[in-house]
Amino acid sequence: MASNLTKFIHSLDPRTLPRVLQIQSGIYFQGSVYEMFGNECCLPTGELIKVTGFKVNKIIASICESNEDNQCSARIDLPLSFPGLCKIVADKTPYLSIEEITRKVSIGPTRLGHPCFYCNEDVKLANLTIKQGEQIMFNSVEEVNGTLTVNCGVVRDNQFHSFTLPLSQEGEFYECEDDHIYTLKEIVEWKIPKSRNRIVKFTNMLHSWDSSNPLPENFDGCLILAPIYEVQGVMKFRRDIVHILSDLDIEVIDVTDCYDISSFLQPLSMEDVFERTSKEFPMVAEVIEGPTGRQQPYNLLYPGKEIVIHKKYQAKRILASEIRSDSLKKHFLIPASYKGKFKRRPREFLTAYDLEIARSDKEQLHVVATKAFDSPHAELFSVSVGDQFLVQQCQTGEVIYQGRKKVIDVLACEQILNEAYKEVLLPMYMEGGFVEVIHDKRQYQLSELCKEFRLPFNVKVSVRDLSIEEDVLAAMPGLQLEEEITDSYLLISSAGDPADSWEIPVYRLNMSVQLLSKPVDETVSSPTRTIVEEISEEQYYMVRRFENQTLHPPPRPPKKAPIPLSLSCSSTNPPKEKKDSFYMNY
Repeated sequence: MASNLTKFIHSLDPRTLPRVLQIQSGIYFQGSVYEMFGNECCLPTGELIKVTGFKVNKIIASICESNEDNQCSARIDLPLSFPGLCKIVADKTPYLSIEEITRKVSIGPTRLGHPCFYCNEDVKLANLTIKQGEQIMFNSVEEVNGTLTVNCGVVRDNQFHSFTLPLSQEGEFYECEDDHIYTLKEIVEWKIPKSRNRIVKFTNMLHSWDSSNPLPENFDGCLILAPIYEVQGVMKFRRDIVHILSDLDIEVIDVTDCYDISSFLQPLSMEDVFERTSKEFPMVAEVIEGPTGRQQPYNLLYPGKEIVIHKKYQAKRILASEIRSDSLKKHFLIPASYKGKFKRRPREFLTAYDLEIARSDKEQLHVVATKAFDSPHAELFSVSVGDQFLVQQCQTGEVIYQGRKKVIDVLACEQILNEAYKEVLLPMYMEGGFVEVIHDKRQYQLSELCKEFRLPFNVKVSVRDLSIEEDVLAAMPGLQLEEEITDSYLLISSAGDPADSWEIPVYRLNMSVQLLSKPVDETVSSPTRTIVEEISEEQYYMVRRFENQTLHPPPRPPKKAPIPLSLSCSSTNPPKEKKDSFYMNY
């Protein structure tokens, strides 16, 4: 039975892709020419399209006047890059089976793909009973003995209990309240159920409101989001990928069972290639849709280019950001093979607690105060702008609080006077400002910095990498090396020169290829060429979001003076060597 394209996409299960559609009728018929993303494409009645994927292209948002009856005002187009963070308003319409949940809700390997539901009645399993209203986390969908099941879990007494639910399980399952914060792109990729809208509430905007913002100024209400999908596919007699918006007024019919899918072009994304087993590498492929960018090797990966994909692997990068005060800073992923040299740049610290985290046993931290601080206790030091300190260690100190002696955490420092040093104590909760004084004139390789210093760390390129044509890092006034990450890469080369190999990122390169049945010899390549990859702000936050949180320092203490608590620990570390001279290395 024919249906319009929007309805078909809303009902389509991604696990059943690819599907072959035949155009039946609509505005675009009898050989009409339709411009799709800059490419002219003919969509005549009877044309066959193999749908290989679909994704949200944009969002139609309506301001929700009431959460109860979903009354809406004017519709607004929101790009996926729209800045801001939002929370989900739980859907009040129940799902009537586990199968309906798996068909309409995104379930995947990351936290974003672990939706939670509860049932309005007990669910009795062979060795476990899920109680009415108990939160069930859906982790993955797997096939067991030919039957699709969902791996689930519940938390009881701080312990996670795993179990499976069959897709045939019926009941009224409701979405749980979700306290997490999401970007709009995360919402549309993971949190909009098929054939349902999604109500969200923005918690804050990442940038200040301006006239280009489609939302009213100071808007703090709810939005109903309706996705418009971009359908990706290939046509019977074309060797490129077509992209069609799901709101085209055309009717289609699913004719998958009547056609040989292998007779169509078989495009694979970089993610699809990476999912191949290691035994399938190396492989020869033809670029069907190439990436954008002037930098090698991206400018060499044009449609029709034959490449060899040698292997897949994980590689380390240093995540770095440009040092500047506004929000327009650039972000980079720097490979370990980068041959430039760095000089240290002063770090800035907002609290005494930050000084304690940054101090090192290898050298004494020397700072200048950039903000005054009046101590509420006579026993602790009041800081003036320009005061200089050598940071010693965290210890405990006694203060008089409400007429009684209390023991609190303090930071022991030495104030640098004209020709003397004065022992002072700063409260750990102190809100102030400090800038580091650099005594080190040495130039470092990237590997040396990562080995000798704790990240984050401020540097400036002092000697650019001469092995690359344009060193984008050398143009930066300063860089903060933030953390080391591990990411997925493919090793590729031109089919005509398999020894000249490059690393390309799997999850940030929008490229499609078709595998070719051509033999390829195992070639001992020359040293792999890597690039300094500039990433967008969105990619930057996604990279940081999924890093191991245990590597990050603990949260700062409160900015205001708390009621002191009695602590028993103290420090007896000897003072560090004093320095008689310094310079500000800016």
